Amino acid sequence: MSLNHRLDRLLEAGLADATGRTEAELAACVAALPDEPGSILAVHPMLAGARRLAPLLRRGDKPGFVVEDMTDLDEFAPIDGVTLPDSPLYLLREPERGDDMRNWSPDEALPAILGRGRTPLTVGEGISWLLQEPATLEPGRCFMTIGSRRAGDARTPALWISGGTGRDGRARRGAPKVGWCWAGNRHTWLGFASALSR
Repeated sequence: MSLNHRLDRLLEAGLADATGRTEAELAACVAALPDEPGSILAVHPMLAGARRLAPLLRRGDKPGFVVEDMTDLDEFAPIDGVTLPDSPLYLLREPERGDDMRNWSPDEALPAILGRGRTPLTVGEGISWLLQEPATLEPGRCFMTIGSRRAGDARTPALWISGGTGRDGRARRGAPKVGWCWAGNRHTWLGFASALSR
């Protein structure tokens, strides 16, 4: 998929309205980027934070949402060693869902990701990926975004599909969900998203 096609996906999802930028302004941000196979466009938090991007997600007719007890989502910042390019939209090369790490804890996964010469995705990057490739989020095959943490916080952001239970509400069953997991816990349905580089 070309970068222009990827930009079209973001625009169709509502990125211009979410950011207050025109389609032409967003196109200008992409024009200078190389069109590299296997790359996706990532939305920098200075353009739109994860809380603003999450409702743009769709799975069928269900919009995305952020769990109620994560009102501080936009306080989650890139971890040490993760540096975002200084550009409103930037390339994320060869993203992977990290299925082979399902049932690992974030504390176990991070050194393994780094040992493979890869970089963990931030929550904004994970959402950006799903806005362009929504089918990446599958039942039993979702992912954490451990490139984002909040100082002194044991939670790590994650993206999965709501079961419509608890505070999510039945109307949200099947919707894409931005939630969190403890850094020491394991979940059989969550891998660890990473990329080759930014």
